[in-house]
Amino acid sequence: MSLIRAITFDLDDTLWPVAPVIDSADMAVHRWFRENAPAVARRFHVDDLRRLRVDTGLAHPELAHDLSRLRRLSLQRACREAGVDEALAEPAFQAFFSHRQRVTLFPGARSTLESLSSRYPLAALSNGNADISRTGLDGVFRFSLSAIEVGAAKPDPRMFEEAARRLELRPAEIMHVGDDPLRDVAGALEAGCRAVLLDRSGRYARFVEAPVIRSIEELLDQQALME
Repeated sequence: MSLIRAITFDLDDTLWPVAPVIDSADMAVHRWFRENAPAVARRFHVDDLRRLRVDTGLAHPELAHDLSRLRRLSLQRACREAGVDEALAEPAFQAFFSHRQRVTLFPGARSTLESLSSRYPLAALSNGNADISRTGLDGVFRFSLSAIEVGAAKPDPRMFEEAARRLELRPAEIMHVGDDPLRDVAGALEAGCRAVLLDRSGRYARFVEAPVIRSIEELLDQQALME
């Protein structure tokens, strides 16, 4: 088996909890509408805007890899249905996007990444639209790949293949760490990478054929994962 020469990481729910981030960003959008386009805020409460986002995703499955585009479309629809200029959707999206970057890392995440980055090149692979440079983690990652950039979302192997190309390594020399058994573990394995499931709750361990850890710090403690 090849030695691990690089590690890739999922972001949402691997390095930080994503639900409170999205909740805060959704509320920021509604607040922006209250202040700048009150007709939208009156017609659509926060939960209504969330439902519009879900409906937009169902109507455009071809955009499943581009969460920013789907959200822009849903905000345009909200403006249109409220009878206001659809151009207001863009600054509303920027309000969302700004708050979407205000993440709180899980305990131990930063120190673990910093330690690993001194030994391995690290890269971030995400289906979401977090901006590493705005989360304060750009210093530990060599690069970040989003599904938007690649044109496909995990578990599609193209995300992992592009990471291998940029790292100038064979997939078997890369270990991917993520919280999702399908998108992260199955996707990485299908692409020929190694995989580790970060399963904080212990719900998924029996469903994957890969090493399982309960906290990110275990990547430092279990050297066998790197061999």
